[in-house]
Amino acid sequence: MVDQVAGQDGVAPAGEEHAFSAEVGRLLDLVVHALYSEREIFLRELVANAADATDRRRFEALTDAARTLPEDAKVRIDPDKDARRLTISDDGAGMSKDELARNLGTIARSGTRAFGQELEKQKPEDLPKDRPSLIGQFGVGFYAAFMVADHVDVVSRRAGSDEAWRWSSDGKGGFTLSPATRERPGTDIILHIKEDADEFLDAWRLEAIVRKWADHIVWPITIRRDGEETPANVGTALWRKPRSEVTEDQLNDFYRHVSHNFDTPWATLHWHAEGTIEFTALLFIPGSRPFEFGEQVRDSRVRLHVRRMFITDDAALLPSWLRFVQGVVDTEDLPLNVSREMLQATPVLARIRKAVTNRVLNELRTRAKDAESYAGFWENFGPVLKEGVWDDAEYRTDLAGLARFRSSAVEGWTTLAEYVSRLKDGQEAIYYLTGDNPDTLPASPQLEGFRARGIEVLLLSDPVDSFWPERLGTFEGKPLRSVSQGHADLENFATSEEDVGPRADLDVLLPALKTALGDAVSDVRGTNRLVGSAVVLSASGQGPDLQLQRLLRRSGQAVPDLAPVLEVNATHPLVRDLAERAARGESVSDIALILLDIARIQDGESPKDPAGFASRLTASLTRAADVAAS
Repeated sequence: MVDQVAGQDGVAPAGEEHAFSAEVGRLLDLVVHALYSEREIFLRELVANAADATDRRRFEALTDAARTLPEDAKVRIDPDKDARRLTISDDGAGMSKDELARNLGTIARSGTRAFGQELEKQKPEDLPKDRPSLIGQFGVGFYAAFMVADHVDVVSRRAGSDEAWRWSSDGKGGFTLSPATRERPGTDIILHIKEDADEFLDAWRLEAIVRKWADHIVWPITIRRDGEETPANVGTALWRKPRSEVTEDQLNDFYRHVSHNFDTPWATLHWHAEGTIEFTALLFIPGSRPFEFGEQVRDSRVRLHVRRMFITDDAALLPSWLRFVQGVVDTEDLPLNVSREMLQATPVLARIRKAVTNRVLNELRTRAKDAESYAGFWENFGPVLKEGVWDDAEYRTDLAGLARFRSSAVEGWTTLAEYVSRLKDGQEAIYYLTGDNPDTLPASPQLEGFRARGIEVLLLSDPVDSFWPERLGTFEGKPLRSVSQGHADLENFATSEEDVGPRADLDVLLPALKTALGDAVSDVRGTNRLVGSAVVLSASGQGPDLQLQRLLRRSGQAVPDLAPVLEVNATHPLVRDLAERAARGESVSDIALILLDIARIQDGESPKDPAGFASRLTASLTRAADVAAS
């Protein structure tokens, strides 16, 4: 396709010498050494330019038959390890001598950008339906070639012309223009690869880069391997096709490609948005929880494409609480910065984010009507959605409505709205209990007083459940209240127990227990929220509740050592017996320590001194056995 560059050292033959413009002189070093974070980006830029040039020629051919594209038009990548040369060729519009000088001699003045500006001047009705999709915007992508090459030659022949010209430069002071030959119109970019860039002469490495960055460019891309041209890209942007033309198998295959999962998506969202902004989206909600999902980065990794070209998966197109959603958003309207790696703070991107987020939430609302199917989704990703209740004020109420909970009163999952519909007469709050284990929460002593009065309690066992209720505050006008904070409300409701039995006199027992336990507790008091248990722990009221304290400690955060309150059930036989012993002046110290450890165990903790707990419990049981035997 391209004539051989004269000389074995890769230096172009003598021609017209030109100095770079002042802009290039100042900025080329920055482009090469600072603009891009990954060297492989050079290939994306050059392939994008080649695709643009091919689109441009197709467009020009609509009015000039002399510029008709060949049937086998494609982008060709040809690595030559022996010559340390990498060639990217296209069958596009090509460049004349003057265009080579203008477009490659002045930074930020690309032919693509100039052509795009010319298109913008046209009336919409005068443009063809297959208006070319141009990727390049800033005219700096070409210079990324100097990240991996110490010399670059560009041989180009303008479509409709018989002349070809070579642009040659080492990326330093200037460039040379000289006559060349090329069999047919188009452009060859010949990179003479640096000593430390051998990887970019490996066909398999080049294919991986194309798959990552340019897999859905519509023009075929081939890579020469073992003397043969092999396809390197899919060439079809599945998301750009009408939904009716895409099969379920194609969707599932694409989902597995972008997500690296092996399941079938629970939901597929495929739509084209028009109006003030225009974009196409193909998103997937996984059908199962990915392995080690909780260890992943909390940011969304939905892929952003601009005119089919992959730009980044770090555009935060969805909030972190929808990070399980996979897929692609492709837009024509998004302005990018010169490197295409850092998006400008543009209102366009903000509007796309909002539109995509709302569309996913609408899909969840619709699918939530199928309780059985939605239950499977919630078990996989419910904890992630609840993060949004905690940290996203804009969507907090919406997410609360989508949330599902276990309950002390009903089987399966329930909603906050359903809970409110079941409130007892006079009940003014939504009560909840947090803990580590969903299987043991229903048996927690914390529930006894509420269950005895027929008051429903939501059972929350995810780590985030210790945080979001405080942020939500209320739902449908009802405050959310932890059972450890709501026990005073129990005074307003009669117990369902017909006979609670005699009550212990706590006037002597409580001071005795407090003396025996010392600093291990902040207080000892009677409680009305126990029925079958003798004791229960509660927070002191001067800091986070006990579950949150445990959670913070496990995460390595410094938490003040806040002693809990020990609450005592005056109707329990053991408490009545202890009260009688205390009234007789007998010691209750050992039993007091045993009761505190029992309360800790009931609350999901271990005794502070397991050996001491075992010893005291054994001694107590031995004394009880001796009394029974006598």
